[in-house]
Amino acid sequence: MEHGGGADIGVHKLAHLAGLTFNMDTLYMTWLAMAIVILIAVLATRKLELVPRGWQNLLEMAVTALLDQIEGAMGPNGKKLSPLIITLFLFLLIANWLGLVPGLSSPTNDINTTMGLALMVVVLVHILGVKNRGIVNYVKHFFQPFIPFVIINLIEELAKPVTLAFRLFGNILAGEVMIIILGMLVPKWIPVPNIVWLGFSVFVGLVQAFIFTMLSMSYLANSVNNEHH
Repeated sequence: MEHGGGADIGVHKLAHLAGLTFNMDTLYMTWLAMAIVILIAVLATRKLELVPRGWQNLLEMAVTALLDQIEGAMGPNGKKLSPLIITLFLFLLIANWLGLVPGLSSPTNDINTTMGLALMVVVLVHILGVKNRGIVNYVKHFFQPFIPFVIINLIEELAKPVTLAFRLFGNILAGEVMIIILGMLVPKWIPVPNIVWLGFSVFVGLVQAFIFTMLSMSYLANSVNNEHH
């Protein structure tokens, strides 16, 4: 199904190229989220001051909080991945909130986006695991604590991207659907329910970005550290 904009939940403007189908509204909103993250970074760093103000102060608070979480979850080795993790959080936060703007939609309300991000994290987990432990030791850990556990461990690995992707996708999609339903059911002269739900959706967008980032950090921690469980 095709339509003229990205604001209709569950319906996408499609484009076909080389046998592949692209949800163009998702791509547009993804690029917009990326551009906003870059703009925030530029505004925060163009005039660095010892006593931060404005965008610099806001971004420094977010980065400091995330660095504390990274160090607590991943240890000293996690600092190498901090640029990726911080960028991931900022992108998810902006992407989740885009759908709250009239006429726009969240790229994270498309399972293709959330699954792509989840697969990126899980693939990186395995790459770092092989790099830090060696391929033989990394393969061995799937057979721990006993050889029959390889089946359970493999199922767990396969479930990681699925749970990551669907948790974020489901919550963001549900929030946008509820905003549309409230707009249809509640008269415009009674804005309180919409305002309350909008505020709640802002909070949910923040929480879901944080949860996705924290789960990604916990998965990555087992690969950047020598010990594992």
